[in-house]
Amino acid sequence: MMDRRTVLAGMAAAPVAACASTPAPVTAQRTLRLATFNIWHNMGDWAARQPLLIEAVRAADADVIALQEVLEDAAVGLPNQARTLADALGGYEMRFVSTDPEGAPRRYGNAVLSRLPLLASDSRKLEPLDDYRTALRVRVDVGGRAVDVVNTHLAWQQDAQAVRARQIADLLGWLPNDATPLVVTGDFNAVQEDAGLNVLTGERFFSALPRGAVQTTLNPAKGHPNRVIDHIFAERARFAPGVWSLLGDQPTGGEYPSDHFGVAATLTLR
Repeated sequence: MMDRRTVLAGMAAAPVAACASTPAPVTAQRTLRLATFNIWHNMGDWAARQPLLIEAVRAADADVIALQEVLEDAAVGLPNQARTLADALGGYEMRFVSTDPEGAPRRYGNAVLSRLPLLASDSRKLEPLDDYRTALRVRVDVGGRAVDVVNTHLAWQQDAQAVRARQIADLLGWLPNDATPLVVTGDFNAVQEDAGLNVLTGERFFSALPRGAVQTTLNPAKGHPNRVIDHIFAERARFAPGVWSLLGDQPTGGEYPSDHFGVAATLTLR
């Protein structure tokens, strides 16, 4: 908010005109740094991947981090991977959602980490329920303005455009109808040209990762084809795009953080 304090000077001597000065305004935060990363639960060599993932996410310096394929499994002594990541980074609150019941020894789902103040959080099992997909919403304080960030992970089959469209419609219909600026991010298991993503690639939203900017967010070194399926979609009327980058797309000692590359982007509130 603008600081309108007026400092009056020159009043100690004879009655002369007061001199007023206005301090420079305090500028509220207007940028939001986001990252999304499918962490491949505990597949491959998790012990080797974990420190690489921590370093990749730390380097992103994101305000809000969306994670997919997060696992906690008591049977193999694996604590919640998002909690482990939050603890390693420091300064982040964590929210986790799973279709597995609370208290189950094994829970698999999605998480959000935020170093911005959390104003609210909520989650939903997406239609159709037999695809076991969820959406996790956090409302964060960006310089005094509320912003909703939603993390999701949609149907994987390449011919499931209708299912993805239904999941997105259910997600958008579930959100509060209060004009809060919205970002929808995650692993959509589809390129931007996929008909199932039409609502998110139309007039209302833009992608923070422009079409054609990269060949893939799937990791070819893990046997995947080149496809950009990890996205950050933001409302055009509320945000302006900024710089973006891939995370974890270079190996360390022959190993990668995940079978996906992460995506990071900076958005500016209009």
